[in-house]
Amino acid sequence: MLKELKENYGHLFEDELLQEINNVGTFKEVHQGDELIRIGQYIKSMPLLLHGAIKILREDEEGFELLLYYLERGETCAMTLSCCTGDAKSSIRAIAERDSTLIMVPVEKLDEWASKYASWRSFIFGSYHNRLNEIMDTVDNIAFKKMDQRLLHYLKEKSKFDGNHIIQSTHQDIAYDLHTSRVVVSRLLKQLEKEKMIKLKRNSIELINI
Repeated sequence: MLKELKENYGHLFEDELLQEINNVGTFKEVHQGDELIRIGQYIKSMPLLLHGAIKILREDEEGFELLLYYLERGETCAMTLSCCTGDAKSSIRAIAERDSTLIMVPVEKLDEWASKYASWRSFIFGSYHNRLNEIMDTVDNIAFKKMDQRLLHYLKEKSKFDGNHIIQSTHQDIAYDLHTSRVVVSRLLKQLEKEKMIKLKRNSIELINI
């Protein structure tokens, strides 16, 4: 586990901190689609992502979900941090977008390391800053962009995030992420295909000219 920690966080943390994380952290493997955090759950540990990708979602009172942002290797979740430090219930869901490996750090270590290691403080503040910017982008997309623009933005970001011009998602998956209906997503995707911007395949979408 220490080797993987150094590969992912060695550029951020000193060896002493990496060793502490290795000593107290719990290694965890999850499969695509697994739920890591559910709404209403008390958070007792903070995730550090080693490999894979995690999707962070918000849910309304009727159970509809909205994609907030993704976590990639070398990152943590600011929403989780706020629950950890405030002993509050989680207001988000975390779902494995791909098979992933994480190290779960006990919540009591967050404050201890913040006073002991400047690198840890910088990492935490940087995580808050990055996640806030991503949430603001999500709010802007919902408030100011039409659904076709939101869909284009979603496809671009997911392609960039996956590092692949072929997106492995169903129309229903996209509808869940964008908080809309599958019918709307299918209609807009077909229009994009007519405009030769994408090519629709079974359970996947190939980006051609986006």
